[in-house]
Amino acid sequence: MGVRFAFAGGREGWVRVLLTGVGVGLGVALLLLTTALPSALDARSGREAARSDINYGGEEIPKADNTLLAAASGTTFRDKSIRGRDVQPEGPKAPLPPGVEKFPAVGEMVVSPALKKLLGSDEGKLLRERLPQKIVGTIGERGLIDPTDLAFYRGGKGLAAQLTNGGVVRIDEYGRQGSESEPLDPVLLLLILVVFVALLMPVGVFIAAAVRFGGERRDRRLAALRLVGSDSRMTKRVAAGEALAGAALGLVLGTGFFLIGREIAGAMEVFDVSIFPSDLNPSPALALLVALLVPAAAVLVTLLALRGVVIEPLGVVRTAKPPRRRLWWRLLLPLAGLAMLYPMIGQGRDGGDFNQYLVIGGVMLLLVGVTALLPWIVETTVGKLGSGGIAWQLAVRRLQLSSGTAARMVNGIAVAVAGAIALQMLFAGVEGDYTQSTGKDVTRAQMQVSLPDGVSLAQSAAKFRDTDGVRKVYAYDEGFVGERPMDPELNSSVTVGDCAALREVASLPSCRDGDIFAVQGAENDENKVDNGVSTEELAKPGRTVYFDSGYADGPKTTPLPWTLPSTMKKAQARVHMTGSQRDGLMVTPKALPAGAVPGLSGQIYLNLNESVPDVHDLVRNTAATIDPINEPMMWFSTETSDRYDSIRTGLFVGAACVLALIGASLLVSQLEQLRERKKLLSALVAFGTRRRTLSLSVLWQTAIPVALGLVLASAVGLTLGAVLLKMASTPIRVDWSSVLAMTGIGAGVVLLVTLFSLPPLLRLMRPEGLRTE
Repeated sequence: MGVRFAFAGGREGWVRVLLTGVGVGLGVALLLLTTALPSALDARSGREAARSDINYGGEEIPKADNTLLAAASGTTFRDKSIRGRDVQPEGPKAPLPPGVEKFPAVGEMVVSPALKKLLGSDEGKLLRERLPQKIVGTIGERGLIDPTDLAFYRGGKGLAAQLTNGGVVRIDEYGRQGSESEPLDPVLLLLILVVFVALLMPVGVFIAAAVRFGGERRDRRLAALRLVGSDSRMTKRVAAGEALAGAALGLVLGTGFFLIGREIAGAMEVFDVSIFPSDLNPSPALALLVALLVPAAAVLVTLLALRGVVIEPLGVVRTAKPPRRRLWWRLLLPLAGLAMLYPMIGQGRDGGDFNQYLVIGGVMLLLVGVTALLPWIVETTVGKLGSGGIAWQLAVRRLQLSSGTAARMVNGIAVAVAGAIALQMLFAGVEGDYTQSTGKDVTRAQMQVSLPDGVSLAQSAAKFRDTDGVRKVYAYDEGFVGERPMDPELNSSVTVGDCAALREVASLPSCRDGDIFAVQGAENDENKVDNGVSTEELAKPGRTVYFDSGYADGPKTTPLPWTLPSTMKKAQARVHMTGSQRDGLMVTPKALPAGAVPGLSGQIYLNLNESVPDVHDLVRNTAATIDPINEPMMWFSTETSDRYDSIRTGLFVGAACVLALIGASLLVSQLEQLRERKKLLSALVAFGTRRRTLSLSVLWQTAIPVALGLVLASAVGLTLGAVLLKMASTPIRVDWSSVLAMTGIGAGVVLLVTLFSLPPLLRLMRPEGLRTE
């Protein structure tokens, strides 16, 4: 009978069950997305591992007819990373990269669909200069981690000569398995657990609110059933059947929403993350769990709601003043949550793993405490609100009569904001543990270029000086000398550059081309040996030193002797732009002995005018003309742990999805509330109430509970954030700007939903709404 009420109750019944189905369906879609994430992440990781060409273990593979030379030649375009490989098969059985049908020849390349689209667009014109090879095919899905993956394979030549420089490897298969990855440290695991709980709790709250749509009309129908002879237990079973019907429709609609969203996911990119639709396959066990839990929760929520309503044959005892809500049991939930988290305070990184069940249970109870406390706070506050304008009085009186409905509507926002504030505090608190300074002085240089062997430093520096946006070029040839040709005990670094470049490394008394300097005073002298002798002892006038000194256990070389001149000057070390101090020998080009350059490696540091559009890509294009394989290095003052960064990106993606759910669910809830009050609004209009007054009253009815909910969310979020920081052994610090931003986002979503609900509100505010059958 309850199912029939839902589906055969005429237009009113259909609208009610449809709104419930849409509300539940949005939540179900997000839950199905969550259950599909593990398989999607596994598929991404699997494809990434399958295309791996790293020779784990470092064992040398001899050349054969089944070997392949591969050089990492990836690049960056603006803020997007492009994975690239130069490949050169050494025989007919060389392994093909996943997703590639045949090897590209020299001057050809195979690209991902996303890269092909980028290169063919006006936006990719600058990148096309760097990748001018002819496109002869596309990489299949098997060789890409996601639809927006930018990748290419191009034909290489002469790679065997570069095998020793570390950028080229010889492989006989793709996807070699390396060593097992390190386990997550406890704090990162804590972050992941809290992210999942904080993102999924609002979904559960919205589903619970959606199954109570049309509660007042349902109670009046149940009262009519009592009048014709139904007892209390039968009435509750009918109500449960009606809720079950709405939840079942929600499962169907949610599955549809998920399938539509899965197809859209392939074309969307959120925070540089996208997913192949075929990867989003929910785990059967988890999907079954969702299919069982959602209807069960719908029935449970309905039965709990009926406990506070006395349904009698002659009406619903709800119009009388309801009993005041009790506070004591509502406080037990957050207190129990704190009690579960308390034993783990101070464990941090060194106190062992956090108990996952206590973390999940404690965070859930604290966030559920928001939903329990908010109705009491709204009821207590609106009961004390006094007189005001007509719109204010209409809003306050409505809230006084049905404060529980208003609180339910805001619960999801409050839970989401509380979780967001706690997460923001936790991320901000532990960020310093996963972010460290690189030591590089980004005010003096912003990019660094390493030159391959045999490339002229002077000619390369000249090319960069001619590049738009390059202010200064500091070019050095770097190497080492020892006091004897084989197995030296003393060694010293040698830095070759013009006077302007050397002044960035050391404080020189005077300088002209042909000078040699012995630099001393470096605080972090890395050239000292165990007996405490430094390069100062090695760099004595008249002493013979040897470039590229050999070692008995290394490759045999022919070191170049060099007699140090008596005119060597002394200089004082200074902090280099890399953040370190160097001592050793500083040599101007004319003072360098003939034949020493091949044993040195070139390094170029660039000071850029960052106001020039695409200056970094202009530099990369110049570097590609010098060496198409090695990409210039971007300098940053800090670097962040990859794992921490990926968790934070996952939070942003999840928060975007939950925010979309919050907005859509709130809009459905608001429309349901307006539909419930259709006759009341029509009656007020018929009595002459202005539409502006009614619109303002609806805004007040939303704003008051939202304001109270955000205040409560801030308090709970700050408390939970402080406890989590204590658990991570991190000092408590509140970033008030972030707290205000989180609450502002929550308030902004509600305001946006209210604006979207104004058009249907204006349509409802007509005297014709009083007509009935």
